[in-house]
Amino acid sequence: MAIDPTIHYAELDELSVDPTNPRLGRSNAGRNVTQARVLELMMDWNLEELVVSFLESGFWPHEALLVVEEKLYGKPALVVVEGNRRLAALRYLRDALGGHPASKKWEEIVKTQHPPATLFEEIPYIKLGSRSEIQAFLGFRHVTGIMEWRPAEKAEYIAKLIEESHMTYEQVMRKIGSKTSVVRQHYIAYRLLLQMEDQEGISLEKVERKFSVLYLSLRTAGVQEYLHIDMKADPKKAKHPVRGIHNLKRLARFAQWLFGDQKTAPIVKESRQVDSFGIILESKKAIEYLERSERPSFDTAFRLAGGDEPETIRLIETAADDIEAALSRVHLHAKSKKVQFAVERLGTDAMQLLGIFPEIKERIFEEAR
Repeated sequence: MAIDPTIHYAELDELSVDPTNPRLGRSNAGRNVTQARVLELMMDWNLEELVVSFLESGFWPHEALLVVEEKLYGKPALVVVEGNRRLAALRYLRDALGGHPASKKWEEIVKTQHPPATLFEEIPYIKLGSRSEIQAFLGFRHVTGIMEWRPAEKAEYIAKLIEESHMTYEQVMRKIGSKTSVVRQHYIAYRLLLQMEDQEGISLEKVERKFSVLYLSLRTAGVQEYLHIDMKADPKKAKHPVRGIHNLKRLARFAQWLFGDQKTAPIVKESRQVDSFGIILESKKAIEYLERSERPSFDTAFRLAGGDEPETIRLIETAADDIEAALSRVHLHAKSKKVQFAVERLGTDAMQLLGIFPEIKERIFEEAR
């Protein structure tokens, strides 16, 4: 059945917010989640900004909700697939007008304005034959378009297209207007999240909240090697990206380092550290340190992995450049006590540095004779 272009109208209580909406979060969504609970979860979705327009102009037909008729809580219902924020805003507005505002802000909104007479009786909607009929629309609009979902929500939506609609990475890419590599990475990251759910001590709420960190980490060779993940795997193989008891134990440790647990904070504090974390996981010495330490330090692990080598080189080369610049003019200030003190300090530091490299020290002294 194609999308019916006819605009229908319904009363507020005839329409249901969608309890399976990905924006609710994977741990909150489900067909048995009550309407009251869904509305509670949506309270922080900036619903108030929609109400101002409703109070001034009503509900415009060109903003019609997209609805499917399906069983909900054991009986047929008109479930809103696209436009849940607008429907929730109307619910909160009606409660506020009825003397039950959800907050002080809602109370203030209804003090000075009154809604159009038919606002709650004539809500425009377009009826769809099934959810699959608007997958492409939702995919482009929310995954890559102007009303983006959060990273974990994008990944869950992509996973549904692959697993429920049996799409390939390329087909999903065409549906949502993204790149195949991005689709694949989102899918593998989401399947990793589900594997973490089976591990004890991992807070899925923290993982979902920092899902972008998990997603970004998968582009590093260190993470791929540590977990033995094939980032080019087809959907069937990628459904279980980490395989084997040994690697699943590594996944649990990996999740703890990335997201922390009830006792310890994560060692990766922000997404900017993800690439450096990948370097750490390329080092056997750094991995051994992380695995044996109860409270490992990111900086210590990074040093053990040799990750600070480029910065060390930069510091030495900058010092050498500065000395070369000083040599061109220092003879003009040879009698200055301040210059003499600075030279002595430099000489002491240089001798300590050469002491670490005895072969270089011997070569330099040989050339000076």
